[in-house]
Amino acid sequence: MSDDDLAFKALADPTRRFLLDLLFAREGRTLGELESEVEMTRFGVAKHLRVLEDAGLVVSRRSGREKLHFLNPVPIKLIHDRWIGKFTERPAGALADLKRELESDMTTTKTAESRTVQVYRVYIKATPEAIWEAITKPEWTVKFGYQAPVEYDLRPGGAFRGLASDVMKEHGAPDVLIDGEVIEADPPRRLVQTWRALFLDEPFTRLTYEIEDDGAGVSRLTVTHDVTDAPKTALQTAGDAPGAGGGWSQTLSDLKTLLETGEALYS
Repeated sequence: MSDDDLAFKALADPTRRFLLDLLFAREGRTLGELESEVEMTRFGVAKHLRVLEDAGLVVSRRSGREKLHFLNPVPIKLIHDRWIGKFTERPAGALADLKRELESDMTTTKTAESRTVQVYRVYIKATPEAIWEAITKPEWTVKFGYQAPVEYDLRPGGAFRGLASDVMKEHGAPDVLIDGEVIEADPPRRLVQTWRALFLDEPFTRLTYEIEDDGAGVSRLTVTHDVTDAPKTALQTAGDAPGAGGGWSQTLSDLKTLLETGEALYS
């Protein structure tokens, strides 16, 4: 069964759509919290959550003894690009369009325990090494997402800079748009850094890339962005800031397409 089939199957059930609505309202919920909102046994809710996780629509993460559940909008974005965007005149962009199509807005900003975290996951038919290169090398980052170069000093304390593309500079953008510092670099598996959009005038946020070999030539990329105390950054990276692109969902969808086909979504 293809990734699209799994997502469509998961979304076809009204209980699962309701669980997604609950996570949209407040992510980072435990099984017990979700169970309290539906007329169903704990086992039944757990079974629905497994279907959503298998489809990639929900990502679970451990926090101490608790297992928290987060929305993952990337599969929805991929469906949008393939099945919806090509039938419309304007390019695929904000997740709000997909809300009208599938009755569920899949934005991932959430508040739990006074923190705001976005979690995204995508499966890519590529090696961890290839994904690491695509994330950290300017010759790759100019090909997908916002199509702008990056500079990394891949050691703890090393500098990170996100530079403006030539097109951005033509519209008055400064040379450096994003800055930060590398906290942890374990190529090609894990990269932890701070991240700050200079044009938003907000504090540094914490960004984590985790790349895992999932077997059969497929790798799992999980991006976790802690945007606590940075509401404008949260809107930007979730793809909810008007005129600012599709955020992480669009960027990761574009990265997947580039590595698997050799061509970016918007080339």
